[in-house]
Amino acid sequence: MTGERGPRTALREAFPVTGPGAAGRDAGPSAAASRAALRLPGPRARRLVLGLVAAALLAGCSAGPTEAAPGTPDGSAATGAAATPGPSRAPTPDGTLLVADFGSDTVTFVDPGRGGSGKGGAPIASVKVGTAPYGLVVGEDGRAWVATAEGVAVVDTRERIRLALVPYETESGPVTTGEYRGGGMGIALAPDGKHVYVGVNVPGGDGAVEVIDTATREVTGTAPVGMRPFDVDVSPDGREVYATDHDSFDVTAVDADSLETRRMEVAPYGTEGGLGSWLKPHYAVVRPEDGKLLLPFEGERLAVLDPRTGEVTIEPMTANTHQHGAALAPDGTLLVVGTGPIGSDDEEPSLTVRSPDGEERVVPLDGPHEDVAVSKDGRTAYVTGGFTRDGYWNGITVVDLGDEESEPVRLKAGNRPLGIAIL
Repeated sequence: MTGERGPRTALREAFPVTGPGAAGRDAGPSAAASRAALRLPGPRARRLVLGLVAAALLAGCSAGPTEAAPGTPDGSAATGAAATPGPSRAPTPDGTLLVADFGSDTVTFVDPGRGGSGKGGAPIASVKVGTAPYGLVVGEDGRAWVATAEGVAVVDTRERIRLALVPYETESGPVTTGEYRGGGMGIALAPDGKHVYVGVNVPGGDGAVEVIDTATREVTGTAPVGMRPFDVDVSPDGREVYATDHDSFDVTAVDADSLETRRMEVAPYGTEGGLGSWLKPHYAVVRPEDGKLLLPFEGERLAVLDPRTGEVTIEPMTANTHQHGAALAPDGTLLVVGTGPIGSDDEEPSLTVRSPDGEERVVPLDGPHEDVAVSKDGRTAYVTGGFTRDGYWNGITVVDLGDEESEPVRLKAGNRPLGIAIL
């Protein structure tokens, strides 16, 4: 179902999208001490040498070897720890933020500051994961799954090391960077944690959703979806996977068992302009109580998709700006990121805070932003400044959702951060 064209459609059409193992160790003081021990008399020498050997073995164990991906005979799916852990070996604290650095090849761990407020916060460490990471999701076991241009990286968030890189089955062209790069985009985890679903972009063509077994870290199935799967979500019962297909104006539902698909058009402004149109679906959230998908458009319209019937109903929104990332707070409050104007009558970047009854509060943001995560208590929103287009900034804006008088706090972190999760 499509809605009527808004009064700003002509203006937006004037702004079309374009574009398509261990090395030899240093013989330091330990080696010198061992040689000296060999010159000591009898039993004392033997005891000292044995003690030094035991200490060396324990030190080697504490470094922690990189885990190879199960099911890969040569271990190629696990290309090694791509970065050393953070400045200390203390486990990553709960509440730490994890962002995907789209402008680099890393994810960054970020201290959210005092009480999660952003004040006094700072990056903790970065871990290499693969070229141009986009979306990420974290399981209850503390492992993050990161969609990069090269494959899905598996990161132990407690130890801050990469465990594996699972290559895609879908051919998406050469590994590149930028808004239109091929490879993984949206990513989601099944409710039982047994599978990860990643949307793979194939530049110029239809994409795919690939299914990864989280135990073996292998791709076990592939389903065809629409063009540029910006976002991937899973139904509350885990039976269906939803790919939000940006360039084909639709959502593809994938049966989690059979991988059979069906497409549902979601185009409240129509599909005029095709690939050059800005008025497309970007991100979605699944409403737990009824399984319906909520897809914001332009700060003007909220498309509510019933995946059982394909029916789309439209509710009004008030931010009047181009919108991308979305998240649901525990109480059902919808948070939507306004990236900023694409037409002369658009408003500036913002975060829409929409209550379950449809009442909205619009919080101004300084500069374009992309995605959002909300704290477990629903009191704080973290908005990434990366943005898929130009104009991004390297940081996170922290918004106190309970205090309407407070000013958002800007926290420098990451390199063009897009996807975000709270550990």
